[in-house]
Amino acid sequence: MTAHSQPAIVVGIDGSSPSMAALLWAAQAAESRRAPLRLVYAVGAPIDYGPGISVIVDNQAMRVDGEALLRTAEKNARETVTRPDELEVETVVADPPPVPVLIDRSKGALMMVVGTHGYGAVGRTLLGSVSSALVRHAHCPVAVIPEADGADVAERAGRPVVVGVDGSEEGALAIDIAFDEASRRGVGVVAVTVWSEFFRYISRDEMAEQARAIQSESLAGCTERYPDVDVVRVVVEDRPARRLLQEADKAQLVVVGRRGRGGFAGMTLGSVSRAVVHRSEVPVIVARSRD
Repeated sequence: MTAHSQPAIVVGIDGSSPSMAALLWAAQAAESRRAPLRLVYAVGAPIDYGPGISVIVDNQAMRVDGEALLRTAEKNARETVTRPDELEVETVVADPPPVPVLIDRSKGALMMVVGTHGYGAVGRTLLGSVSSALVRHAHCPVAVIPEADGADVAERAGRPVVVGVDGSEEGALAIDIAFDEASRRGVGVVAVTVWSEFFRYISRDEMAEQARAIQSESLAGCTERYPDVDVVRVVVEDRPARRLLQEADKAQLVVVGRRGRGGFAGMTLGSVSRAVVHRSEVPVIVARSRD
């Protein structure tokens, strides 16, 4: 185990298939940024059994299992990158449950990466308790990775990055992340701004024009900084989550703000980000400010 001063990409490992998918995604992200990769296994049970219910847990045995799992995870991470000897990897076995451990490890991290759910999830469309808590409380951007086979990943490699644009502060952070990811991958960006007539008292033409203006203003800085990234602009009357998920079907990654604040009506990304993370078949990055 090696300590690092440079911000790391942190991935939660529990041995489940989604966490292994998260591991491989995180390893490639770390390599592209020349960032350390930190693999974290939490011994504590992630389930709150409630008052009056107790279980006996052999922490030492679980630590041994965790250390073995992390050795395998490190081996798998190195096998998925092109320069395995240059990938700096730190492994951490921690006694507390996953949620507090990973939230604490997110402080100062470059990014947190988790699978859609770990062991004990009830169905594909339910976001796991760990990933859901990180989306709400982490101190850095959170990437949530759905389980997918290698063919799916390879097929999507040339597809664009989709980003939700709503004119809010966190929406602006999502745009920054989306353009950075697209530039690293050599693909374009699909910028999606959705407007709705509900509770608005101007014409549809005026609402559409306002949405286009907000999108243009929101994208201006990144289009200048990333001239290599082609942009497809989508401004449409629709439900935000539905449209983002439609665009995600043709993409390799979706980036959304955790929630919108003061952005364009109909595109506040609170319930929208939750819906996208729950239902997306491609990785989703939820933009959160780094502390």
